[in-house]
Amino acid sequence: MMLSGFFRIGVWQNFFRAWKSGYSGNLEGEGFTLGGVYVIGAGRQGVLLEHREKEFGDKVSLPSVLEAAEKIKPQAS
Repeated sequence: MMLSGFFRIGVWQNFFRAWKSGYSGNLEGEGFTLGGVYVIGAGRQGVLLEHREKEFGDKVSLPSVLEAAEKIKPQAS
């Protein structure tokens, strides 16, 4: 995203939402890497949930993470 991420309205909305809720974070690191969340099942189950940030502050839905985690079947040993 580099500099274009700075001008996106969604990035600023996410920033103000986090700031209003008291999150301050830090200013260390490069600051240009988007994150993601994966829930991966045991054995051959594979990826049960994949969420990649499209812009800074794009959060994954907690209920969808819990739903995917509940689908993980223990692997027989």
